[in-house]
Amino acid sequence: MTNQLIDIGVNLMHRSFDQDRDEVVARAVASGVTPLLLTGTSIRSSDDASRYASRFPGKLFTTAGIHPHDTRNCKAHTMDKLRQLAKLPQVVAIGECGLDYNRDFSPRDVQRKWFEEQIQLACELQMPLFLHEREAHYDFVRLMKPYVGSIKKAVVHCFTGSLQELQVYLQLGFYIGITGWICDERRGKHLRELVKKIPLDRLMLETDAPFLTPRDLPIKPQDGRNEPAFLPHIAATVAACLGRSAQEVSDATAQTTKDFFGI
Repeated sequence: MTNQLIDIGVNLMHRSFDQDRDEVVARAVASGVTPLLLTGTSIRSSDDASRYASRFPGKLFTTAGIHPHDTRNCKAHTMDKLRQLAKLPQVVAIGECGLDYNRDFSPRDVQRKWFEEQIQLACELQMPLFLHEREAHYDFVRLMKPYVGSIKKAVVHCFTGSLQELQVYLQLGFYIGITGWICDERRGKHLRELVKKIPLDRLMLETDAPFLTPRDLPIKPQDGRNEPAFLPHIAATVAACLGRSAQEVSDATAQTTKDFFGI
């Protein structure tokens, strides 16, 4: 039996998939990675992802949200558009939203305003939050804390932070998404220890494709592009860190993901 794995973070509408998007989905399914959760990062990408996912009912789900990089483009009607998208059956979370003080592609005050708007929308609709935080832990927690009792559920996707940050997120009741960063012997070393601190019922797995291709893949993709079919490799790395079987980690994270997103 193939392990079932669910990839909670696929940027499938990224231009690098324009030539072979359907084949990428087929390769994922053939590798036991199904369903996939496509990430919305702007009104346009959230709309494109939800349209694409509608062709694969039960196999593809999406988030709808504004990534901190894109908050500079938000308008008065942006939240209404997200609210409309959120009504679609394939849209199962609000996000990717949060704060990114590493790149500062949008001014920090603008990031904070639209992050809070999306937190409030998720509370209003009682939908899970798909979160992004990079080098903005203090402000991120400060904005989230008042809503902890009202938020349905929240996952900090692509976690690469410190032990202290992880402990804060777990204490707040958040879930944690782990990517192929854990496969990087240079940058991901600390994650191999930290993943042991995450309860299996709070852990989810993701590729963040086409980004963060695992550095130690036995066969490297020629174009360097990551895709969901590589998730079993990430799951095996996580399992080795935990001293558990890949089957156990696959089953547990898949169940956690189904419960979290209601899929």
